[in-house]
Amino acid sequence: MQGQGDPRTEPKVLEPMPATDDEIREKYLERAIRELNTLTRELQSCELCPRGNLMPVLGSGHPQADVMLLKLAPTPSEVEEGVAFYGRAGAALMKSLRRLQIDPLAVYGTLCVKCPVNDPSQADPACVARVVEELAIVQPKIVVVMGLDALYALNDLDVPLSREVEPLPGVVQQLTPSIAALFVPNIDGALDEEQAKREFWSSFRVLGQWYAELPPY
Repeated sequence: MQGQGDPRTEPKVLEPMPATDDEIREKYLERAIRELNTLTRELQSCELCPRGNLMPVLGSGHPQADVMLLKLAPTPSEVEEGVAFYGRAGAALMKSLRRLQIDPLAVYGTLCVKCPVNDPSQADPACVARVVEELAIVQPKIVVVMGLDALYALNDLDVPLSREVEPLPGVVQQLTPSIAALFVPNIDGALDEEQAKREFWSSFRVLGQWYAELPPY
């Protein structure tokens, strides 16, 4: 109770607590999941490429991965499951990632040509350009570009602030000010022949060195 003549005190207004780093990361993750779900629906309803009744092959992995794997087009096993890097290539990459002590949960894999067309050149350029959207959503710290065809497709995209990535196997380059790039041979061509395996591994192992030097959050 306040006496007559006593100064009236204003009620205290509680300031909102500042968000913690974990809460901020959780919000970014939730947004990335929503945006990838929207992209998935758009890809599934897209009619630009002559894929018939087959569904597009979607990217897979963490929505905010440090590492994005990118190759040109799907293999039959990927088309069958509708998931990028499914099958032998995916199994080989998982084994390689573990050897390099890279957390597979820190990786996202996708394709330039997501529609299962007989000839990747039949893919509509607007569909290939979806990679730019994936880069913006996932915001990886490095893109591992697999094979010359994927490299040419990436260089042809209108990625903001990007520079051309050279076909230099095993050399970390800069794609944008915030995204590095590593060019390696296509994993699909390095599964059976020993020389091709050695060439792939020689380039891909550089990713382990890069990842080990990645500063903590």
